[in-house]
Amino acid sequence: MNLPIPQRVGPRFKLGRICATPAALEAIADAHVSIVDLLIRHIRGDFGTLSESDCQQNEQAILTGQRILSTYVLANEQTVWLITEADRSTTTFLLPGDY
Repeated sequence: MNLPIPQRVGPRFKLGRICATPAALEAIADAHVSIVDLLIRHIRGDFGTLSESDCQQNEQAILTGQRILSTYVLANEQTVWLITEADRSTTTFLLPGDY
């Protein structure tokens, strides 16, 4: 019997200072997405459209204090990344082209 995996509701790591590139802010606004909703998904461990191995890397990064990456494809087909730095000082919204 397969039991459902409990969904995590609380924060799993600190975000630090929240920053965004102008292009990311524009893409998020154009898609009519809440930046807060994306932050909540990220901090709860919903890393978006990452591969299974990248999700596992993030899980390890939470435990070991490494960089955490989420990627979300918005309704306007733009991809937005959220990167929380290893020292948890900053979380940045950016487009892949901004990197």
